[in-house]
Amino acid sequence: MDCVLRAEQVLLDGHLVPASVGITGGVITFVGAADASHPAAQDIRLPERAVLLPGFVDTHVHVDDPGTDWEGFDTATAAAAAAGITTLVDMPLDCRPVTTSVAALQVKRAAAAGNCHVDVGYWGGVVPGNLDELAALDGAGVRGFKCFLADSGNPDFPHLSTAGFHDAMSRIADLGSVLLVHAESHAVIADSPRPNGWDYRSFLASRPDAAEQDAVGLVIDTARATGARAHIVHVSSAAVLPSLAAAKAEGLAVTAETCPHYLTFDAETIPDGGTEFAVCPPIRAGANRESLWAALADGTLDLVVSDHSPCTPQHKAAGDFGRAFGGISSLQLGPPAVWTQAGRRGVGLPELSRWMSERPAALAGYTDRGRIAVGLRADLCAFDPDAQGTVRAVELRHRHPVSPYDGMSLRGAVLQTWVAGVPALARIGEPV
Repeated sequence: MDCVLRAEQVLLDGHLVPASVGITGGVITFVGAADASHPAAQDIRLPERAVLLPGFVDTHVHVDDPGTDWEGFDTATAAAAAAGITTLVDMPLDCRPVTTSVAALQVKRAAAAGNCHVDVGYWGGVVPGNLDELAALDGAGVRGFKCFLADSGNPDFPHLSTAGFHDAMSRIADLGSVLLVHAESHAVIADSPRPNGWDYRSFLASRPDAAEQDAVGLVIDTARATGARAHIVHVSSAAVLPSLAAAKAEGLAVTAETCPHYLTFDAETIPDGGTEFAVCPPIRAGANRESLWAALADGTLDLVVSDHSPCTPQHKAAGDFGRAFGGISSLQLGPPAVWTQAGRRGVGLPELSRWMSERPAALAGYTDRGRIAVGLRADLCAFDPDAQGTVRAVELRHRHPVSPYDGMSLRGAVLQTWVAGVPALARIGEPV
């Protein structure tokens, strides 16, 4: 074997047990007792405090490369590796060109070539007028597709009308793919007051719960009518949870995610002028946050991903919610942020891994990762669940030091990450 990793705690089949994991050619080829004898080029015993987990999988990342200075493949994937994320899937907008054709996908892949510290996949974009491109994008290897039901903020990536969404879902059904949906209603937002000035309440009022309720209802109705598989991204409003639960009980192919910021922050404590917290859909009240946690626990929500949506500092508009870009830069912080909050609610590492490794991998069609088992890729991370640290935005590996987590104490740290059995970054926390 190339390598054997030994740990007192390894996550196997939902349980933390002492084990050894043998790796050959980037694949897990043996799982056995912690002291089992294995001839290997490297024999590594992890520190007693370390837990060997499957690498995290983040299926909602805006790398914004090529064409902008907001983020890049080098910085994004370094941040991912530092968080124990071994696979990310890049969103199709906020890069130039947007990924709505095979030609644009090839440009993006060229920008990524030689610049990635972890494995990278791609979602294709669905916009008015490009339905005939979807089959070619599917054949070119995108993991699925993404659309908006409200203004995306990018004129090159317009939202779909109700009729256009139905047509897109029909094409997705024919392809046997999945359509990720930014589920906010364009009409509801258009009828809501515009945000302005320093008051976070004006930003919250501009994207009310009703916008998500209306759009999620459309997604569910269209999934029922077409038989297509749909996934609702970044659920922020607890008001949509009964509809999601009913859709699942009905057996519809509808899944949903939420994000670390919705599980961490609450509207009551966001300061005036705190545009680093501006994100679409918005962070809502503390009681709403607790409902999202309950929905993860009961399976109404399926997974947690970052929605890493970076921008340059000036796009946060110096505290003016009427002009600030709505996105949170958090790729490196997702696992510790969720683990910090999970510990306060009695949630363990098996659940964390299910929400942030196994289920995101399944969403994107990666059958070879997300768990530790013989035959799967050796995408792994050594995680210290009890480490405590304070976030310093300037020290993060993201391109720009803008983060609502700045100064926050988080629990959990990654000591090392292995992508297909190879250490990602020479040193992350400390040698193992």
